[in-house]
Order: sequence, then C-alpha cells, then structure tokens
Amino acid sequence: MSKIDHSLFSANKHALEKEYEICPQCGSELVIRNSKSGPFLGCASYPKCDFIRPLAHHDSNEIKILEDSECPECSKPLVVKNGRYGMFIGCTGYPECHYIANENEEKQSEDTLPSCPKCKKGHLVARSNKFGKVFYSCDCYPSCKYTLNNKPVEHPCPECDWPIVIERNMANGILLQCPQKSCMHKLTPTE
Repeated sequence: MSKIDHSLFSANKHALEKEYEICPQCGSELVIRNSKSGPFLGCASYPKCDFIRPLAHHDSNEIKILEDSECPECSKPLVVKNGRYGMFIGCTGYPECHYIANENEEKQSEDTLPSCPKCKKGHLVARSNKFGKVFYSCDCYPSCKYTLNNKPVEHPCPECDWPIVIERNMANGILLQCPQKSCMHKLTPTE
C-alpha cells in the first residue's frame, strides 16, 4: 500500500482522455475535447479535420413490442423505446414511418382548441417542450410561429376583438385574459 503511483491521480489529465478510436474522415486519433456544452470526441488534427461526435450515444433502444397495438399510419406493431429524452412509444417500421404516440392525444381530442388567430389557416395544438412544460402553438409550424404559454379559449376579447383569450390559474380562481401585449384585458369566466 505504501507504493502509490501518484501519476494516476494527476488532475491535469482525464482518465478517459485517450479513446483510441480512429477518425473516419482523416484516419487520425480521436481525443476527448471540452466545450461549454460538455465533453465530446474530436479529431486530434483539429484545424485540418473538423470531425466531432458526442461521447454518449443516444440511440433509441427497443425495450418491448406491444402486441395488441398497431401504428395508425402504417399498421405495424408499436414498440416501447428508450431515447434521448426518455421512454416513448413509436412504430417498429421506424426509418419509413415516423409515428410517435403522444400521451396528450386523448386529451387533445377531448378538448377542442380554437383555430390560430394569427394565420387563420391552422389550429392551436398542445405541445410540450423537452422539460415537459405544455404550451400551445399553431399546427402550421414553420410558416406560422404563433405560441401561447396558457390554454387558449375561443372567446373574443371585449376590448380589442382578438378572437381568443387565455385561461390563467390565479390564487382566487380562473381568470381569462387577452393574449395581445397591447391589450392584456382581464375578464372573469362569467363575462
């Protein structure tokens, strides 16, 4: 025990600094590099070769095939997968079919949301960001980028005649408010 190799505990070198993989672009060695987003593998001859790849692979791993269900788009069986943002249900014919079951689909079909007041072509749909927070946006997304953080209600604003108001949960109950920043008129749900 008295013979400790202190070079193993050096703080200036990382234990996994040498990955001993070969760069697929130029054939040099891949080394661990650091950025503000965290560590990644990069080519040792960096200015000449710009190959990078993440340290951790986030491939979706199939966990269990659901025998009783079928994909509504291609009618192949659905499977439980583990992906980058956690577990989800998707189609077994993945590269051809991109169906992913949404846990809010049943709620969305029950709660009919109003049409988009900005583009007047699409409808507002409930979506969730990568942290699980629900927001509402137009389903014609890249052409219309209208979004709301609170649930929209189809009721015209009495001040500015905007076709929808948002539902806000306050300490003393539900409050309806105009989403337009120029108006922000507040009304009670009985109005």
